[in-house]
Amino acid sequence: MRYRLIVLTLFILVFCGNVIVQAQSPGSATNFYNHGVKLFEKGDLDGAIEDYTRAIEISSRLTTTKRDRAGVWNNTNKFDSESSAEAERITVIDPLTAMAYTNRGAARFRKHDFDGAIADLNQAIRINPGLAVAYSARGVARRAVGDTGGALADFDRALSIDRKLAEAYNNRADIRLDSGDIEGAFDDLNRSLALKPRLPETYFQLGYAQIARQDLDGAIANFDRAIQLRPEMAGAYQGRGTVWMKKGEIERSIVDFNRALELSPDLAYACMNRGLALTLQGKDTEAQRDFDRCLALRPALKAELDSRIELAKQLRTVKNWPQ
Repeated sequence: MRYRLIVLTLFILVFCGNVIVQAQSPGSATNFYNHGVKLFEKGDLDGAIEDYTRAIEISSRLTTTKRDRAGVWNNTNKFDSESSAEAERITVIDPLTAMAYTNRGAARFRKHDFDGAIADLNQAIRINPGLAVAYSARGVARRAVGDTGGALADFDRALSIDRKLAEAYNNRADIRLDSGDIEGAFDDLNRSLALKPRLPETYFQLGYAQIARQDLDGAIANFDRAIQLRPEMAGAYQGRGTVWMKKGEIERSIVDFNRALELSPDLAYACMNRGLALTLQGKDTEAQRDFDRCLALRPALKAELDSRIELAKQLRTVKNWPQ
């Protein structure tokens, strides 16, 4: 078990094509769509969902010309008739709608509405079965609800369509790492880095892969890199704090858990691990507050938490942890 959160690695697609339509201009749909992208990037998920919904309502009523039906829209949002062979010659009638469903699914995922996200991504794939990023995003959502097999199939499908989709390699590595396929995970992560060397989620995943190899210094270096690229990445602080605790650097671990929880107060494992660090220091009252908070966030963690508390209490009897 790797004590971390699921990280969504996903494109937020920006519509940049010129759809030729009959009877009605797509300008208003495009404007709602692009405004939704801006709101998503600002963290206004409800506003983004509202704009994507309006884009879907408008663009779903539009019809495309014969020119648009001749090919497909590729994963850079540009019309590409040659890409139809790679995507099994699938005709895309309404590319903007498929992208809007994909991005609305991403926003719903961020709100922890995993079922809603999957429903939207199913729609995106129904409209455009050649949209690789929709498969990758649905794989992440399936992973969140415990459908590991479905998630892996989605990541494989995404990569069969687009071998250059770094995010899908990164997401597939997550499953491989959890299944114990450490070398397979490293292979996927190295592929991701070759395509996008500045993707912070890849360094985050590499940090946990290094933990699995017992390379704690390597893990620290990768979490450091993730934080350098994205200082607000709560999961990277959570991961680095875990490594500091493994190295016996309890005070440093608590500093990182504090920062993780400042950025994302709903990280149950950060609460658990900070409580364990406090337990190692003999600060049981403070630790209990974190354990209570952890279980309020994730009641299903009780058995795991009880086991780890017992281990922490055993460890503190044999080691002189800093108070």
